[in-house]
Amino acid sequence: MTKLRLAFMGTPDFALPILRALIAAGHEVATIYCQPPRPRGRGHRPLPSPVQAAAEKAGLPLRMPERLDADEAAAFAALKLDAAVVAAYGLILPKPVLAAPRLGCLNVHASLLPRWRGAAPIERAIMAGDSETGVTIMQMDEGLDTGPILMAEAVPIGPETTAAALCHQLEELGARLILVALEGRANGRLVPEPQPELGATYAKKLRREEGRLDWRLPAGALERRIRALNPAPGIWFALGAERIKVLAAECAEASPSAAPGTVLDASLRIACAEGALRPLVLQRAGKAPQAREAFLRGFPIAAGTVLPCPAIS
Repeated sequence: MTKLRLAFMGTPDFALPILRALIAAGHEVATIYCQPPRPRGRGHRPLPSPVQAAAEKAGLPLRMPERLDADEAAAFAALKLDAAVVAAYGLILPKPVLAAPRLGCLNVHASLLPRWRGAAPIERAIMAGDSETGVTIMQMDEGLDTGPILMAEAVPIGPETTAAALCHQLEELGARLILVALEGRANGRLVPEPQPELGATYAKKLRREEGRLDWRLPAGALERRIRALNPAPGIWFALGAERIKVLAAECAEASPSAAPGTVLDASLRIACAEGALRPLVLQRAGKAPQAREAFLRGFPIAAGTVLPCPAIS
């Protein structure tokens, strides 16, 4: 395998297997770029990203600019790179950065482009009920995930697939594909192919308010949302002053006359716009997750209770 001088640009857990694969393959990682610490957790304290923590533990060169301005672009060009590998970095790369490496900047994107360009492709694919997704290795341009495609590989999305499981599968696939793509670009055998515009969709950033269950939606859509948005931003419904998280659920039958949000029986079958949703694992604030039966023994919710829907904005 051709050994290349690289920059790696990534921030979350998704990027870690890709970084490790580059190092294990013997590529020279000249510098790692990631987002600076952001407030996270209950205390909202600035905490290092997974990539920052890994780089510091390994003693690897690290840069965490707030933006890629002219000075940062000049420092990037001074690295004299063969290529840059980008995986969920979080900053837009300006033209001087894109043009600096000899072979350009290669992005590991967690979808089958042009479907699900943007920030949340894994979650949006599950929420949409897609039967498959995958990883695309893309030669980056100035657009948002619009660059030409070097290679792609699909994986199925099953009826029980969660975002966490799919993310793990795609990050491992991305770690394998990027090594093949780098070798192909280095020896000239892999030529970028323009992305088609037909079928392009945008995976907009997740919003915290999407985590509230809206019983006016079909049960199937809510069940997919639960699989897509756990652990973050999390899925919940309100009952009085309580905010109750739902970590897993299944679809069930419902009476056509039941208003959305109505608890239909002692098994916590809840009417939706179409069908019903039965939570399987729930969690109260400050408590451990519990299976439905154990949860209801400690916190019964009577049949006939109407759970509120969020206000329409």
